[in-house]
Amino acid sequence: MEKKYSIFHIEGGLGKHIAATAVARCIKKNHPDRELIIVCAYPQPFLNLDFVSRVYRIGTTPYFYKDYIDQKDSLIFKHEPYFTTEHIHKTLPLIENWCKLYNLKYNGEQPELSFNDRELQKYSRTWQSQKPIFVIQSNGGLLNSESGLPYRWTRDIPFDITQQIVAKYQDQYTIYQITRPGSPVANGAIEVTNEMTSMELLSVLLYSEKRLLIDSSLQHAAAALNLPSTVLWVGTSPKVFGYDLHDNIIAEIPEDQKLPDSYFFDYDFEGQLHDYPFKGDLFDIDTITKSLTRQSL
Repeated sequence: MEKKYSIFHIEGGLGKHIAATAVARCIKKNHPDRELIIVCAYPQPFLNLDFVSRVYRIGTTPYFYKDYIDQKDSLIFKHEPYFTTEHIHKTLPLIENWCKLYNLKYNGEQPELSFNDRELQKYSRTWQSQKPIFVIQSNGGLLNSESGLPYRWTRDIPFDITQQIVAKYQDQYTIYQITRPGSPVANGAIEVTNEMTSMELLSVLLYSEKRLLIDSSLQHAAAALNLPSTVLWVGTSPKVFGYDLHDNIIAEIPEDQKLPDSYFFDYDFEGQLHDYPFKGDLFDIDTITKSLTRQSL
């Protein structure tokens, strides 16, 4: 019998790829008779998923056309969910909207991450600690950014808030702070840049007791690993990118912003300086610490 294929092409950052594991599962459920082929920028999150047949990195697809396209029975899933009416108007969560874009029956699929035994043996040594581990992702986004700014206000945690949290918990916890290269590191925290492999970086969550995250890769990974976390939101929305599993704390942005340069979206991930809408603190420290306390209950 001739093989049939579903080809799922994914672009964007690591967090989007982790969210896409839920879409991949939905594609497989809707087309169980087809081998699922992934073409993406971050292959690692898909390599250990048993319902995925092959994973290719974008630009490294030798003989792909002859193997999967030319005179083959293949379905192509390569549409961009960010430029749909539902996403722009924030009426559907990203994963559900992505599945709708492909006319798939969505049954609540959520992100998935799987580590094999050898990975777990290695990563457990990477994150050995005498104290419980507290993970803070204070800065996120693509490494090769045009702005070169160490702080993107639409998603990052303000440095003074990060420092206050670290100061409060550093005696009880080993605190790993995930940052962009060049972003400030709080006194008392251990810097972790996302120069590790994808799975090694994400594996720190497996050994963590507390997690303070932002709208970036680790909050998607925490959802995939069923680890409730405190997630701070500024210019992006948990209605679109978040998960009910987490305690989502949202900064209140004034409604009278003029946003002269905005087109389809209010705030971009980089955070234009002239759009900054706040006059005081973005978040209340007590609200954050109460949320972190609930993670231990």
